[in-house]
Amino acid sequence: MRRNALALALTLSLGTAIPLQAQTPPPASAAAPAPSTLEEAIPVIDAAFDRWQASAHAPGLVYGVVQDGRIIHLRTAGVRTVDGPAVEPDTLFRIASMSKAFTALAILKLRDEGRLSLDDLAETHVPEMRGWSYPTADAPRIRVRDLLNHTGGFVTDDPWGDRQQVITEAEFTRMLTDGVPFTRAPQTAFEYSNFGYALLGRIVTNVSGRPYNDYIEAEIMRPLGMTSSGYDVFASPQDRRALGYRWENDAWSPEPDMRHGVFGSMGGVQTNAPDYAKWIAFLLSAWPARDDPETGPVRRSTVREMATGWNFVSASVRTLPDGSPCPVAVAYGMGLRVSADCELGAVMAHGGGYPGYGSYMILMPDRRTGLFAFANRTYAGPSAPLIEAASTLVRAGLAPVRPLATSDILAERYADLGRIWAAGDVSVAQERLAMNFLMDRSVGNWRTVLGLLKADAGACATDAPITATGALSGTFRWTCEKGVVDGRLLLAPTTPVTIQALNFRLTPTAP
Repeated sequence: MRRNALALALTLSLGTAIPLQAQTPPPASAAAPAPSTLEEAIPVIDAAFDRWQASAHAPGLVYGVVQDGRIIHLRTAGVRTVDGPAVEPDTLFRIASMSKAFTALAILKLRDEGRLSLDDLAETHVPEMRGWSYPTADAPRIRVRDLLNHTGGFVTDDPWGDRQQVITEAEFTRMLTDGVPFTRAPQTAFEYSNFGYALLGRIVTNVSGRPYNDYIEAEIMRPLGMTSSGYDVFASPQDRRALGYRWENDAWSPEPDMRHGVFGSMGGVQTNAPDYAKWIAFLLSAWPARDDPETGPVRRSTVREMATGWNFVSASVRTLPDGSPCPVAVAYGMGLRVSADCELGAVMAHGGGYPGYGSYMILMPDRRTGLFAFANRTYAGPSAPLIEAASTLVRAGLAPVRPLATSDILAERYADLGRIWAAGDVSVAQERLAMNFLMDRSVGNWRTVLGLLKADAGACATDAPITATGALSGTFRWTCEKGVVDGRLLLAPTTPVTIQALNFRLTPTAP
């Protein structure tokens, strides 16, 4: 399954659904002012998708933005079939490798139930693997987690894997019994494997005692209200399906529909925008960690585990709108790519490419925002306009990072810091200092340092709130007569909680 690199009550904002041939993509305007409201950002986002759809020759398209559990923008464009009706919000698309997240979550759910361990050898649950020949004498046998992280030693299998969608359980069993070649020893590198996720589907079937697709639909999709989603495209309403096409010889050619088979666990989901928005909202709802009652089919902590990347990190650079480079570090979690992006921050994303379809999704959990897009052209993954849309929202201040709550103990120690500053002497809060504090710098030296700093800064407004970076750490900014003092308060892992470090930096007012 090809994938793009990076890398609910529904509020709908619908664009006009018209055939692609009738669209004239608006030119990008370098001089246009940056948007600052959602109403201003939506035309910028829509224009990027219009340009992409025309250049990608995608017959139909739907994309949406989900924030705080609801859709804040949803637009359709183009047609379900090249000679037929327009795409509508409930049009069904296959989402290809974005299906892998459902498989990963099913494995984690079975783990939560005590029915398997991620460190189990995969052959424990797939007996046909026991006779396999590994590439080296010292190669470790494949664990369940190796399949989740694409570190099983299998060769990348795009596009071969895409055409295996239809094989039966019996055919897959014969394939497993015959054994498969390795490209390297397991656990030595990341290499994307559709075959590995087909094995995970077999594990779901064997461990749950139910067909893979039945398990996903009953245990994950239906509890989330995803009533239109599933794997059997022939059982779905045919008049709502976006049929798949490839672009060749300057024309659209229909791709054959593929029935559900063993490789459905790596890419077989069919869904629509309202259903998928519920999936996006559910995933985002796992952040932040909190005391609220669990309401989903899988625990919040388990969803967050999907974002735990393996240790094979790759680096890339994307270009920001102003032309500057943006470094991105990427690892693969469990059914999601996990990134640290210079502009967007923490990002989970995945693409899907499939005969007849292309898709992409982005989660920005710290920003409470997710985006997705589906198209019905082979491997036409709309990653570029979706990343551009995410960037537009962030630059416009429409997806701010959720601030951490300030814990009671951090607030208390910050008040102690205010006493220290007022006195110019750490000894006024000596009972609040960790044992290392005065070993690292003496009381006398602190008096000297604080005295000089206060003289240079002048009177400061020390009642500014602290910005938590964790329950036991935070940063602050004080506006002073002669400049700005930025600082950091770090508490110690002690009971009672004490101060282990203080840092200050004065930026004088420009003359």
